[in-house]
Amino acid sequence: MSKNYIYRDLSWLDFNARVLQEAEDPSVPLLERLRFVGIFSNNLDEFFQVRYATLKHISLSDKSDHRLFNGILISDLLSMITQKVILLQQKSTKALEKIQNELALQNIHFIDETSVSPKQQKFLKNYFLKKVNNLLSILFLTESTPENPTNSNILLAVKIVTQTEHSNKTQSQYALIEIPQEIDRFVVLPKERGSDQKSVILIDDVIRLNLKFLFHPFNCIDVEAHMIKVTRDAIIDLEEDFSKSYAEKIKSGVEERILAEPVRLVYDQNISKDTLDVIKQKLGVNKYDSHIPGGRYHNRSDYLNFPSLGRKDLQYKVLEPLNLPKVSLENSLISAIKKRDYLVYTPFQNFNYVVKLLQEAALDPAVKTIKITIYRLSKISNVVRALINAARNGKRVLAQIELQARFDESNNLIHAHALEDSGVELIFGITGLKVHAKICLIERIEKNKMNHYGFISTGNFNESTSRVYTDYTLLTANQEILKDVSKVFDFLKTPYLKFKYKHIIVSPSQTFNTLKQLIKQEIKNHQKGLPSGIKIKINSLSNRSIIKQLNKASQNNVKVNLIVRGICCMVPKMQPQNKSIEIISIVDRFLEHSRVYIFMNGGDPKVFISSADLMTRNLHSRVEVTVPIYNQELKHQIMDTFEIYWNDQRKARLVNQEPQNRLRISKGDNQAGSQLEVYKYLKQKTESLAGEN
Repeated sequence: MSKNYIYRDLSWLDFNARVLQEAEDPSVPLLERLRFVGIFSNNLDEFFQVRYATLKHISLSDKSDHRLFNGILISDLLSMITQKVILLQQKSTKALEKIQNELALQNIHFIDETSVSPKQQKFLKNYFLKKVNNLLSILFLTESTPENPTNSNILLAVKIVTQTEHSNKTQSQYALIEIPQEIDRFVVLPKERGSDQKSVILIDDVIRLNLKFLFHPFNCIDVEAHMIKVTRDAIIDLEEDFSKSYAEKIKSGVEERILAEPVRLVYDQNISKDTLDVIKQKLGVNKYDSHIPGGRYHNRSDYLNFPSLGRKDLQYKVLEPLNLPKVSLENSLISAIKKRDYLVYTPFQNFNYVVKLLQEAALDPAVKTIKITIYRLSKISNVVRALINAARNGKRVLAQIELQARFDESNNLIHAHALEDSGVELIFGITGLKVHAKICLIERIEKNKMNHYGFISTGNFNESTSRVYTDYTLLTANQEILKDVSKVFDFLKTPYLKFKYKHIIVSPSQTFNTLKQLIKQEIKNHQKGLPSGIKIKINSLSNRSIIKQLNKASQNNVKVNLIVRGICCMVPKMQPQNKSIEIISIVDRFLEHSRVYIFMNGGDPKVFISSADLMTRNLHSRVEVTVPIYNQELKHQIMDTFEIYWNDQRKARLVNQEPQNRLRISKGDNQAGSQLEVYKYLKQKTESLAGEN
């Protein structure tokens, strides 16, 4: 941490530490704490696949500067990352052990191969033979084995000690057992007679239990297996081979990932040195990669899918998504939106309104065109089904689908083929620009005139993530806003032309300068004695110019409230007697994904929702859309919910103040977190408006 700025990768690790704090929090239900361990681990995997791999590429390149700004060597930053990760891994191990001990008090026990009963051993033997044995691949490591011989990331490193024939000498052989992803990671054992205990064993230990069976032809004296986890470079290179189409390059890049170079090796710290040395040599792990000693199990992202075991009392209580006030899913949404704007705030409110509007448009004979941007979709997507149905019903459907949505490339390719086969016109992107905007435009003929309907969102049109990500979606028939949205689609088809937008704010052409001007205006308003203030809720903040401007606003006594869930490179400049800037982060049961920008504007607040975070990539190298909220009721709703988050009494943590990630306000037994309070607020509004009928 410098006086003014924190490197984004170190800040990201601080965010993941906040995720781990949820696993450590005794107020979080036990099985949910276990799943937070899974989220923490999954986050870390993706971090190494992308960010660490990127830094490693730069560090090894002969063509690039090996220093970041402020003069730090990238190799030193890589070392700092590794050391920080080792400490976080140690904390996650302790958190997992504590959770397992507390689960034991709830009669849920994790057992290993050394503690199974004879009855359980018989069950597991049959389980192994029927469901595991035939799926395992075993690769012996010899001098002739090529480097990086396997595409599996989760492996058991096996050392087999045998005795040479006619002598007492022993020799060691080494092998890798690949653990297929399709095998259930957790095996729930049948209850013992007269016992209510639920026992769970990991598939690794089921394999360990049967090691001698696997290697019985070798007449082994001893056989041991230790888990290792390899994280590989996930960067897709699109610069070369001009003979391939964009989609073909993405497809090839995804396929090449499985044999990409390692960037991290996590290993059981109890593994023997000779086994570890052989593994490193054969997998091509070198000194530039991150070496993380760990415990017995490493692929903790599997805990995301830990079975519920019928224990609802150890999970979050279900919050049923609310309907919009006075808007029934049984009636026409187009008719409702024609009268006024609506705002869907998932997961508190029902995402089905978004799907319903597309389904209605697909059937409506007056609808002629549907245009939409797609970034991430559910594997089984009702959004795609509605678009395909619209195309089959003779509508012109245009879909811009972002094939570079990282780790969703394969899923997007599958959907792209299905859409194209159904007659949907596809746009695959713009060179050098990811399309991250979340917009949809519906063109409908009414009295011989073309009218527009549509929606603009902070998040993806994804039924799966809508249940766990907080996102705003504006449903609107505002013709001025939607004319601007239409221009965005024109830009996607003809990016060499320039377009002017009167209402929405679009990256890469406008967002950076417009936001800076809005911040400067708040400074001027304060100097004039007018109401001023800046309230921003985003996922990430790293752009140095915006950070400098926000600090300048606070130094001019403009109140700046920032809620930043993830990366936050800003160190607030706290002047003596001046506490006009504060940064908090909220990590809770739902992932805070919505982006909101509020400027007090001399007493007539300007409120925006956006797909854009305050990172350089969002401002300069992506297509993003920020939309103003004109409806006064919706504007106040967003401001009210911001205040609920800002006054969080349980989960608000201070960012980039020592000590890092400490809770801003001590927890109280009767204090609800902001997410539950937002749900209650929206429910009360729905009920009060329903009572007016």
